[in-house]
Parts: sequence; C-alpha cells; structure tokens
Amino acid sequence: ADEPGASQGDKVHVRVQQRNGRKCITTIAGLADDLDIKRICKAFKKNFSCNGAVQKDEDDSEVIQLSGDQRTNVKDFLVDQEICHSDAIVLHGF
Repeated sequence: ADEPGASQGDKVHVRVQQRNGRKCITTIAGLADDLDIKRICKAFKKNFSCNGAVQKDEDDSEVIQLSGDQRTNVKDFLVDQEICHSDAIVLHGF
C-alpha cells in the first residue's frame, strides 16, 4: 500500500444505512484526501445510474452518499479503476 490513495492503516468503509421502507443509502468513507472525491462520485452516479452526493464528515473528511444498496458495485469499481486495493475496502452489513 505504498501508492497514492492508500495511506497506511487507511481503510475504505462501505456501509448501508436504512431509510424509510425498503429504501437505503450507501456511504463510502475513508477515501484518501488526495483523490478527487467529486469526480469519483460523478463516476459512481453515471455507472450505477443512481443519485449521489458528497458530504462533509464531523472531522472534515469527505463521504460519498449513494442512493440504493451499491456495496458490491462500489467495491468492484474501486478495484477495477485501481483507486484502492480490495483488501483496503471494508464492506459492512453483509
């Protein structure tokens, strides 16, 4: 993990939060600061055809929110585009 986008001990957390009914949102936290979060969010929205937003966390880190359960899509995309390694991605709630 000596490449940009994967600092030591930095895991990318992919979580799903329940909304009302059968709706849910996927949040991606822990992406490296030197990445263009807005562009990654745009690519997610185009590829998965879902809505998304970039939110500021409590400690000023940027979190991507996507509508729907996109956990597997997100993992495949991040590994495929070589944004981060598959062992640095933590999928929650499986």
